[in-house]
Amino acid sequence: MRLAESERHIMEQLWEHGEMPAKEIAAALNKKIGWSKTTTYTMLTRCAEKGYIHRENPNFRCSAILTKEEVARQETDALIEKNFGGCPDLLVAALIDRKKLSKKQMDALWNALNSMEDQK
Repeated sequence: MRLAESERHIMEQLWEHGEMPAKEIAAALNKKIGWSKTTTYTMLTRCAEKGYIHRENPNFRCSAILTKEEVARQETDALIEKNFGGCPDLLVAALIDRKKLSKKQMDALWNALNSMEDQK
């Protein structure tokens, strides 16, 4: 599963603020990205139909069903499968090769790998 950019706007509001009435989501997204109330309501309906959010009356209150961590995990798995043949080590190697990791991030990665090894 991969969120479309428009779906991500909806989800980011709910992840940041928790349960919200649709009118508050619409106001926030109007201010942030210029969406009309109609556009926001259409996207809320689409997200509900896809099972990303729960919508309840009264006041068209919305809450996220998917967590940010679940979405990140699923999108990362899809990225690894699509671009690295399902091999996460190739993703890490690509990041290291392109010097996209700071010293602090590399230390954290080594610590995580050592921790995984200790759990075996």
